[in-house]
Amino acid sequence: MQYRVLGNTGAKVSVVGLGANNFGGRNDEASSFRVMDQALDLGVNFIDTADYYNFGESEKVIGKWLKGRRNSVILATKFEMALDDSPHNHGASRYHMFNAVEDSLRRLQTNHIDLYQVHWPDPYTPIEETLRGLDDLVKQGKIRYFGTSNFSGLQLSEALWTSRHYNLNRSVSEQCYYNLLHRRVELEVTPYCSANGMSIIPYFPLESGLLTGKYRRNAPIPEGTRMASGEFYQRSLTDENFDIVEKLSAFAEERGHTIGELAIAWLLANPTVCSVIAGATRPEQVIKNVEAANWSLSADDLKGVDEIVPPPQPPER
Repeated sequence: MQYRVLGNTGAKVSVVGLGANNFGGRNDEASSFRVMDQALDLGVNFIDTADYYNFGESEKVIGKWLKGRRNSVILATKFEMALDDSPHNHGASRYHMFNAVEDSLRRLQTNHIDLYQVHWPDPYTPIEETLRGLDDLVKQGKIRYFGTSNFSGLQLSEALWTSRHYNLNRSVSEQCYYNLLHRRVELEVTPYCSANGMSIIPYFPLESGLLTGKYRRNAPIPEGTRMASGEFYQRSLTDENFDIVEKLSAFAEERGHTIGELAIAWLLANPTVCSVIAGATRPEQVIKNVEAANWSLSADDLKGVDEIVPPPQPPER
C-alpha cells in the first residue's frame, strides 16, 4: 500500500480509502466487519463515513468495529445534512455543528475524529461562523483536522481567505464527485487545491459501478447493485456514457488491466489526490480496489485517456 500526505498536514492516508456509505444499510454489521477487516489487512488506513449515511447506522457499525483498532485508522466523517425535520438539525452553523460532533463521537465510540468534513456548503450560515466553530473543535481536541465536500472553487477561495484573515485553522481537503465520466472539478476545484496545499478526495470513483463494466447497454440492472437502488444513480446510464465505457474498457484491456483498475489508477495519477474513496460491499471488492493502485499510468496512457474522454474546457470569452 502507498500512502500520501493529507493536505498540508503530517498525517498520511492510504491512496485507496474505504467509503462506508453501505455500512448499516446494504451491508449489515457482520458483512461490514468483514469488509473493514480486509481493508485493514491490506494496509487501508483511511475510512470515510458521514452522520447522514443510513442515518447514523454507518457510524455506529464503524464504532463497534474500531475497538482495539483506533490508532490504526485515520477516521473521517461529515456533518451538515439533515437527519430529521428539526429546524436546527442540519447545516453548518455552530449550533448544529457542536451537537453533530458530539453525536458522531458517541456513535463512533471515540474521543476524536481525524478529519471532520462539511458535507455540503450551507448558504444560510456565514463561512466565518462555520470556520470559527471548526477551529474551536480542533483546539478542543475533538477533531484533528477539517475539510470540505462539494465546494466550488469560489467557495474554497472564500473559506481559505477567511481562515487566513482571522488566523484560524484551515481546511486541509476537499472531497468531490470526480471520476473519468465526471471531470468538471478540473476546471476550478482541483487546480485551486493543488495551488493551495489542499488534497482532493474523490468520491464515486467508479460511478456507482458503471466504471467496472458491471452494467451493459440495454440490459436489465442487476439486483442488489447500487444502480438498482434508485434513479439518482441511474442518471449516468446514458448511451453517451456507455460509448465511453466501452472505449475505456478496450483501452484498459490492451494494457492488461480492467476498466475498474483504470478508473482508480487514473485518479491517482493526479498528485493532488491523496486517497480515492471506494465503497465495497464484499472483501473481494476491496482487494480489487487496492490492486488498482499498483498501476502507474504513463504520460502516453494519460494522453490516450484524454482522447477518449477529453478534459473539460472553460467557456469561451
